[in-house]
Amino acid sequence: MTTVGGRPEVGTRGLGVATAVDIPALNELFTEAFTDRYRRDGMAGVRVPPLHPQIWRYAIEDAGEGALCWRDGRGRLVAFNMVHRSGAEGWMGPLCVRPDQQGSGIGKQIVTSGLHWLRARGARVIGLETMPRTMDNIGFYSRLGFVPGALTVTLTLEVGRTGDAAASIDSTPPSLVLSRMPASDQRHAVAACRTLTGAVQDGYDFSRELELTVALGLGDVVLLGPPAAPAGFALYHTTPLVEGRSRDEVRVLKLVLARREDFPLLLDRLMAVTRQEGVRRLAVRMQGEYPDAYQAMLSRGARVRWTDLRMCADGGQDQVPSRGLVLSNWEI
Repeated sequence: MTTVGGRPEVGTRGLGVATAVDIPALNELFTEAFTDRYRRDGMAGVRVPPLHPQIWRYAIEDAGEGALCWRDGRGRLVAFNMVHRSGAEGWMGPLCVRPDQQGSGIGKQIVTSGLHWLRARGARVIGLETMPRTMDNIGFYSRLGFVPGALTVTLTLEVGRTGDAAASIDSTPPSLVLSRMPASDQRHAVAACRTLTGAVQDGYDFSRELELTVALGLGDVVLLGPPAAPAGFALYHTTPLVEGRSRDEVRVLKLVLARREDFPLLLDRLMAVTRQEGVRRLAVRMQGEYPDAYQAMLSRGARVRWTDLRMCADGGQDQVPSRGLVLSNWEI
């Protein structure tokens, strides 16, 4: 093995597709790379824990042939990029490079490969999210054609048993939760959610994410209105992100409404479901383009927990629909 600029030169075998067999190696690389990222940002005491294996399985199956990975001459993972497409919407994450290979050009390779994969499949919006304080990352993605947009703000609500929340908890009909429907009704409900999503945001389709979430037992989908023609829905996960931790929150990954003014009503449903799931915290990653929904959560006592910077490629910014609301999480 030779070195280039003090960096081990291992060579890469080329582009491959990750599978469930790779989950331990993906976790090892993920932990190593992101811990190193925090260290270089001056937070030497931060150790990024491994993700729950079921979260990796969801990421891999959701990405499909877009679960891109690169290996060195010994067959070890050098880098990966989980590339996802939901109809016209495409995004990347997580993605990282092994610390000893950063600066070798492979970072550019994994991002441009993801861009090519999404463009070839007709994605109209191509994006990712990164930490807004990390100037190196923002500069790196900017040089590859990504433009910064709005912040995504993670808000959390502690769900109690008093007031309106308790009333919602007791009144949420079981039929409004996708996993509790008969299989044939589930298929019709997913199709209705696809129709609603496309009507609010042309070309978007979250069907695969809805089906995978229920199939893998990661969470569920709460519907607003009749399953055959819902006025809105929210896809959420309860499986903990971190391996070895207990369930402690409901995390909303996708949320669609025909009318923005119905957000408080769907929020009530989510608060009820959170209590029914046996946890006390609801987390919503709110894109900054929806100030009314943001204020609605703050009025309920929500707290700001985290921020991410949304960046889009090719000038194809994530557009706010003319009516309705679409929250789409670009993280797993």
